[in-house]
Amino acid sequence: MFEKFISYLQFEKRYSVHTVKAYERDLNDFLDYSELKELKDFSELSSSYIRSWIVHLIENGLKNRSVNRKLASLRSLYKWMRKEQIIEKSPMVKVNGPKSEKNLPQFVKESEIKMENLKGLFTDDFEGKRDNLMFEIFYQTGMRLSELINLKLKDIQNGKLKVLGKRNKERIIPISKLLHQQIQEYLVLRSDLSSETPELLVLRSGNKLYPAFAYRKINLYLGKITTLDKKSPHVLRHTFATHMLNRGTGLETLKDLLGHANLSATQVYTHNSFAKLNSIYSQAHPRGRKTN
Repeated sequence: MFEKFISYLQFEKRYSVHTVKAYERDLNDFLDYSELKELKDFSELSSSYIRSWIVHLIENGLKNRSVNRKLASLRSLYKWMRKEQIIEKSPMVKVNGPKSEKNLPQFVKESEIKMENLKGLFTDDFEGKRDNLMFEIFYQTGMRLSELINLKLKDIQNGKLKVLGKRNKERIIPISKLLHQQIQEYLVLRSDLSSETPELLVLRSGNKLYPAFAYRKINLYLGKITTLDKKSPHVLRHTFATHMLNRGTGLETLKDLLGHANLSATQVYTHNSFAKLNSIYSQAHPRGRKTN
């Protein structure tokens, strides 16, 4: 039923496989609720009916954020159907989603992620060097999991990395001399595998890394240095962003480094940074200091 719309997402919008699958899941959930059989049937639905779906989702325990994601998928479908003249108007104009909960990104403290705290976590063999490099790339570049897994050998270019982000948007991320050195040390051991895989980070078999493997490794190592509830590659991305802001990086620069499409996505990190500034103020300013 959605074949043409899905093709539109894949080839015109150039969405990632992960994003397209999310759209399919969301729209199939709506189909299960509405029991529609054809695209033209969507023209018969009112905004009230869609709001009833929202109530249904919330009553079944779905979080507001997930509800809004599903509504965004449905809104995109209606927009496309208008473009294709399948319908004349969209009921989504009169539909507002629930307010999303504002969960601040979790991040590892600088004191927890210091180099001395990482000593002894990684072995000196191929797997240890690879895991260490994987950890440092996440922390030193703020790269997404999918971006790191797809990072290729040819993307390492004179003290910088070329990253292919969401919607095939390229960006350049500078790297430190230390990270460059770690890459070179890893490449020596990687060459012994005789792997023909174009990606930088590989398994001992020479095959490309897969998401669950990288997630499991990062979860393991973060569990040894922090007590955060979440321990994932994305936490290291949040950590990179927060530490950069705390050290004076501007929002526009951070936006470019993270590969965000707009500044609003980057501004969420200012809450964490403000907590740091508030702490500094209370300690440094004469009127801000605590008195006995």
